[in-house]
Amino acid sequence: MAETPVWRPTARVFVVDPDDRVLLFSSGDGAGRTWWFTPGGGVHRGETVLSAAVRELAEETGFVYAEDDLGPVVATSMGLGRWGNGQFLLSAHSYFFLRVPHPELDTDGQEEFERSYITGHRWWTLDEVRAATEKISPAGLADLIDQLLRGDVPDHPIRLSRN
Repeated sequence: MAETPVWRPTARVFVVDPDDRVLLFSSGDGAGRTWWFTPGGGVHRGETVLSAAVRELAEETGFVYAEDDLGPVVATSMGLGRWGNGQFLLSAHSYFFLRVPHPELDTDGQEEFERSYITGHRWWTLDEVRAATEKISPAGLADLIDQLLRGDVPDHPIRLSRN
């Protein structure tokens, strides 16, 4: 009998600093490979995607913003996979875009679970994202950030591949 995945909606944020660099967190896959991903995480029961994005942003980065500061969902993606604890998930990701005034993070608000898998962070230029040999999620990140930096916010969320 096939295993049924657990549904996991997430709220994620494309965070960009004044130098047009995008913030990515790193984690290991257990086989010595590093992958990079945007700040964000699971939507709690009773929480909206927008309120989850604000909460996750504050927890993981120390950037505290109101829901109105994030604007619309600019992209979505979906994927099947195993979480670090072995749980089989069907994740649906909603991405917001936010420019921040400085690149300094305060990660003291990260939950123990986040600390257990986040191994670091880095601000990436779009050229660095495009040239990366390590896995960066979501696929298409550099092109979408480039579009958003030009002020071209899509009327409807763009569907990205989770890779």
